[in-house]
Amino acid sequence: MSMRGPALLVLLLTISGGALAADPSSPNAVERGEYLFNAAGCLGCHTDEKGGGKPLAGGRPLATPFGTFYPPNITPDPDHGIGRWSDADFIRALREGKGREGEPLYPAFPYTSYTRMTDRDLSDLKAYLFTREAVPTPNRPHELSPPFSWRFTLAGWQWLYLTEVGPRPDDPSKPPDWNRGRYLVEAVAHCGECHTPRTTLGGLDRDRYLAGNPKGPDGDKVPNITPHPKVGIGSWSPGDIALLLEIGLLPDGDVAGGAMAEVVRNSTSKLTAEDRAAIVAYLKSIPPLE
Repeated sequence: MSMRGPALLVLLLTISGGALAADPSSPNAVERGEYLFNAAGCLGCHTDEKGGGKPLAGGRPLATPFGTFYPPNITPDPDHGIGRWSDADFIRALREGKGREGEPLYPAFPYTSYTRMTDRDLSDLKAYLFTREAVPTPNRPHELSPPFSWRFTLAGWQWLYLTEVGPRPDDPSKPPDWNRGRYLVEAVAHCGECHTPRTTLGGLDRDRYLAGNPKGPDGDKVPNITPHPKVGIGSWSPGDIALLLEIGLLPDGDVAGGAMAEVVRNSTSKLTAEDRAAIVAYLKSIPPLE
């Protein structure tokens, strides 16, 4: 989706007025956590902005082919948020898809990507979240139909699709920027969760990784971002891709709209130029898919 005219101007002004949230190389856990928080796009999913909800208090409706999910409150409120969660609880949720009581979590929460984040990054992300305002907003139940509403089936889903648990080691045959880009795309920014089509059971179709999703969040079509010259971004220059990530500007002069506009506003515009370049390097290297 794209836009022109006043909406374009508003988006560009909003994005260009923002500053980097933090230094990803900072020794301070909270500062690093803030950077990771933005890179992961946590604000958008866990804030019901249209409904007037407070930041990170949950409740934003996420329509999918399996029903409507309502992401939870992730403020440090002890009763409705994650205020009682230990570091181990938090890491287990993002790495293994299990809640504080050990219950399997619905994969609308993209733990199949977050599992690849390092322990340090997960701990720093939690450190930042615990500096946010605690909001006593109860979580809203998901609205799902059987069999997707049967939580016990999630153990089987995880057996099928949570097949890689833990960070991937760097590829020594690749340069550092490529490895950083792969980490950002596959793990922190979890680009594949929207840009990859899903199977009948809702798992990512790994054979079509980043080849576009005709049934993305809220029913929107999500584009192919492999370097295919016709249906992907193969004809885009590295500068074109970096500019999209920074200010949302497309090569034809339009501006990204819909969910991608939100991603640019809350996430990729707040990355360092080096991290955006790393993402570009990785995306340009993956197999082109039609």
